[in-house]
Amino acid sequence: MPNHKSTLSPRALARLANLQLVARQVVEGFITGLHQSPYHGFSVEFAEHRPYLPGDPIRHVDWKVYARTDRYVIKRFQEETNLKAYVLLDTSASMGFTSSDFTKLQYGVHLAASLSYLMLEQRDAVGLALFDDHLRKLLPPRSVRGYLNLILAELEAVQPSGKTGVGEALHRVAERMKRRGLIILISDLLDEPADLLSGLKHFRWDGHEVIVLQVLDPLERSFAFPRDARFHDLETDEMIITQPWHLRQAYQEEMGRFLEELKTGCRENGVDYALFDTRQPYDFALVEYLNKRKKLY
Repeated sequence: MPNHKSTLSPRALARLANLQLVARQVVEGFITGLHQSPYHGFSVEFAEHRPYLPGDPIRHVDWKVYARTDRYVIKRFQEETNLKAYVLLDTSASMGFTSSDFTKLQYGVHLAASLSYLMLEQRDAVGLALFDDHLRKLLPPRSVRGYLNLILAELEAVQPSGKTGVGEALHRVAERMKRRGLIILISDLLDEPADLLSGLKHFRWDGHEVIVLQVLDPLERSFAFPRDARFHDLETDEMIITQPWHLRQAYQEEMGRFLEELKTGCRENGVDYALFDTRQPYDFALVEYLNKRKKLY
């Protein structure tokens, strides 16, 4: 039997052209690795009662209970308690960087597709937002399985473009969110920490729960380029030639401070934060989602 980790690796899955097949492979491999399904048998069947409140639809009153107890109660259905989630994917030009043949954006697309697949299997409602320094696309949350096709179609069409403006884009998305839910942000977060954290605070002030999944290329963390290199800014088109080993220590120290500032800022604002590179299997992110879901329900 193949190791489920190998089936979840970005390198193995990059060979699959069909995004739905990628998502299914990730989720099914993840479940195999857990040795028990995270699917909790959600359905729209009757779940529980709650007291009748003025304004509740009369058709939901359980008249059999009223006949026995002389109390008005409402049939509460499982759909009422399911999670509403929004997957926010950064599509800016910086997400197009790669030191191999698999970009940060491709990793983010696969991750967004897999999370959407898993949430819809659990009958959670999931929506999608695509952004660079502006909000480019917003699909509202839906819980029907057929909605996955629309989400995947949007993800398959994504191309890296535009400047990074995570903080500003998050404000724009937050203004469009009508109901509280779970926000899952997938981005390299290569923005000013203060601006980024301001956008995350906006979600928290509005009562949303937030998971941040930061995706970086391995060389963006190590700066371990083996020879003289020409660096091309994907957003400004500027180029510079330098000797990376002269800068490596200073770069690593600065990157370390940057990541620590993000991590600390998220923690102080009640935001779950996880750092990934494009070599890591996707199941680490699925665990982050399930852990958060367990806390919420």
